[in-house]
Amino acid sequence: MGRGRAKAKQTKVARDLKYRTHETDFGALANELHGQSSDDDTDQLEPEVLDKWSDYAEPRRD
Repeated sequence: MGRGRAKAKQTKVARDLKYRTHETDFGALANELHGQSSDDDTDQLEPEVLDKWSDYAEPRRD
């Protein structure tokens, strides 16, 4: 018992997702899937800091 309200909400959400018009930013999605970040702030760090922590960083994929 008590499933009626939950099922109604799920149906409402599913219907909203199905019929809603939305703008998809495919460029941002591609960047996220490929691991590229637009807010990469390593350019703002000092070289001493980069050298100190570079051993712990994952290698960049190009």
